Amino acid sequence: MSSMFSPLAIPASAGIGLRSPHIAEMLTRRPSAGWLEVHAENYMGDGAGVEALEKLRGIYPLSVHGVGLSLGSARGLDRDHLERLRKVCERFQPDLVSEHLAWSVADGAYLNDLLPLRYDEEALAIVARNVETVQETLKRQVLIENLSAYVAFADSSMTEAEFLAELVVRTGCGLLLDVNNVHVSAHNLQYDAKAFIDALPAEAIGEIHLAGHATNHVGADTVLIDDHGSRVPPVVWALYQHAIDRLGPRPTLIEWDTDVPILDVLLGEAMWADMLTASIMFNRKQAIRREQTTKTRATPIHLSVQSETTTGMPVLAAFAAARCARPCMSAALVSIEEEYHAAA
Repeated sequence: MSSMFSPLAIPASAGIGLRSPHIAEMLTRRPSAGWLEVHAENYMGDGAGVEALEKLRGIYPLSVHGVGLSLGSARGLDRDHLERLRKVCERFQPDLVSEHLAWSVADGAYLNDLLPLRYDEEALAIVARNVETVQETLKRQVLIENLSAYVAFADSSMTEAEFLAELVVRTGCGLLLDVNNVHVSAHNLQYDAKAFIDALPAEAIGEIHLAGHATNHVGADTVLIDDHGSRVPPVVWALYQHAIDRLGPRPTLIEWDTDVPILDVLLGEAMWADMLTASIMFNRKQAIRREQTTKTRATPIHLSVQSETTTGMPVLAAFAAARCARPCMSAALVSIEEEYHAAA
């Protein structure tokens, strides 16, 4: 069944992932939220949740995020699953549709995980063919998300960032930059997270994800797990700042899938994402004005977070680092911090 909705474009601001414990409250309160994102697989049938999403779709811009297409499957896509996704998009008419650079199906069995690919020409041809099939079926561009990784193939001939960049060239797809995934993978596989972001084609990035992660100690090693079960930590806020510095504002989602808190916590995280972005863009405009009048170049902000930080209000670390990096931001950031502490 297809529904007719007024066009609601997703703004370059922060939204939240819609989770079942929050649906009733979203319908009754209608809180201020830039936009909503749902997992496609949760809305492929009928029921109360689907009916509720139809009501919310009339209020908020919507993004649909898939987790089950298995774009890296050499045997091709599950056509039945793709048809169900097409019907979800037809029914809810989302502004954005995204999937993961991963495989999750083997011999017809779903493995309930998003598994990494070998990054080489053979895998690129397979993924490109599958992405083209999805885009032709949905009649729209699809955003492809970078994966959180714990192992890598020794015989890969390119990096994940190079793989994604070439995928954009071959298929015209967009990219979903998951900043938390970048940090998790960079830590686990020991590469430069900022260099990864810098290697992606900026014009192709249509959405950003932010989330928390877990820290596991394995002997003398520390492994980060992308569990989406906590606030965005300072090190991820710092990496987000780097992304916004390079890309400018993008639709940004707060993801929270395990130990889901009350709705106001998600809305609060989205608010801090908007405030940090606004601070960065305000400072950029001020720097341009100063450069125009003094002909000197402003020193860019460099947030420095050396390790994982545990704090009840982690975004304050990012704001504090920004203030120290550039004293002219102090007045604006002090007022933001005061509001944060007052809310706490």
